[in-house]
Amino acid sequence: MSRPTVAIIGRPNVGKSTLFNRLVGKRLALVDDQPGVTRDRREGDAELLGIPFRIIDTAGFEDEDAASLPGRMRAQTEAAVREADVALFMVDARAGVTPLDEEVARWLRSADVPVVLLANKAEGRAAEPGILEAMALGLGDPVPFSAEHGEGIADLFEALLPHIDREEEEEAEDDSPDAPLKLAVVGRPNAGKSTLINRLIGQDRLITGPEAGITRDSIAIEWEWEDFEGNMRPVRLIDTAGMRKRAKVEEKLEKLSVADTLRSIDFAEVVVLLLDATRGLEVQDLKIADKVLQEGRALVIALNKWDVAENASSLFNGVKGALDEGLAQVKGVPLLTVSAATGKGLDTLIKVAFETREAWSRRITTGQLNRWFERALEANPPPAPGGKRIKPRYVTQAKTRPPSFILFGTRVDLLPQSYERYLVNSMRKEFGFGAVPVRLTMRPSKNPYDRE
Repeated sequence: MSRPTVAIIGRPNVGKSTLFNRLVGKRLALVDDQPGVTRDRREGDAELLGIPFRIIDTAGFEDEDAASLPGRMRAQTEAAVREADVALFMVDARAGVTPLDEEVARWLRSADVPVVLLANKAEGRAAEPGILEAMALGLGDPVPFSAEHGEGIADLFEALLPHIDREEEEEAEDDSPDAPLKLAVVGRPNAGKSTLINRLIGQDRLITGPEAGITRDSIAIEWEWEDFEGNMRPVRLIDTAGMRKRAKVEEKLEKLSVADTLRSIDFAEVVVLLLDATRGLEVQDLKIADKVLQEGRALVIALNKWDVAENASSLFNGVKGALDEGLAQVKGVPLLTVSAATGKGLDTLIKVAFETREAWSRRITTGQLNRWFERALEANPPPAPGGKRIKPRYVTQAKTRPPSFILFGTRVDLLPQSYERYLVNSMRKEFGFGAVPVRLTMRPSKNPYDRE
């Protein structure tokens, strides 16, 4: 049974994202004094006094033309209310009821969804007039609350309980191949990340437009992909804010957005770096790719806008060559061509993402490892720097995701990096790790005089 859904509604800067963060127990939504920080609707798993539910943080409700950015944001808010079991309408008790609050109330009264009226920032006597004004909105008595301090939780729970008290079977996440693929899409601003996700899921779930930097929060969307055999495979798609050069990131909000994107990389299994084919590969793209690999995540690179790319063959070969040179630690990262606008290549992209996760999660038995290890040492014996003999003894896998191995032996900490690369590359080829990050740690014998 699916969890009940609560949508937080209100004009800009009344504290919706602060409440969202409190209910999910994490700082997921960006919060700032500047109004209009939240643009796309954001979902999370929340719990209130032991009752679990889904919570949706929405953009501030504004009365703007539908074609404008605020108008497109409002459409996302309206879509969230249509999905919800209950709308949590938040007003600012200290500011009092505004004409925009009254407009939102009129809209909610006509909507086919129960409404709980929440008077936020209600701590202290200064909020009392605003609480009284909220009673005139025609949505019942307001619940006095402080999202910042958590005051009024019990009253909020009592108001929401009739709408969220539902038995549910918890979904267990695991590392099995049937678990949802956690797929983050990253890249520079305007590479087409939100457009790509909208095309995949078949709806305008994320706000898009010619303006650079529309996406600020990292937005997770549950989806199912039908593979080439007709099987439905669960995917958690994560749209992220565009990442510019650090020197150009000056606004506080953009710094928060970039930090949010970096956290999304941490939570992902596979990261798609989306490039703009009309602009080619830039230094910032390589820095993003390097960051993904340093974090141990599986990387897939996609050239978007391929339908309008010029000199396609030379462009592809040029990008591939630059990647091989710029990502020296990992050769052969998958490079695909896609069009978010037309949908071309997107099924192949998801297929490669699943295959890459499988390699990223692969475990090799100690027996298989050491049979390969003996052959690798025989084909290319380790050097003897300074005349000191190095004796690797055996290797074992410490963990997966990414595949991580420990090499035991005498003086193995003196092995040059070139020999470490030889072992890792040989391992990649032998066990089909492809271009996923592979970690190899040297563990020398505790006794420096250990000898056979």
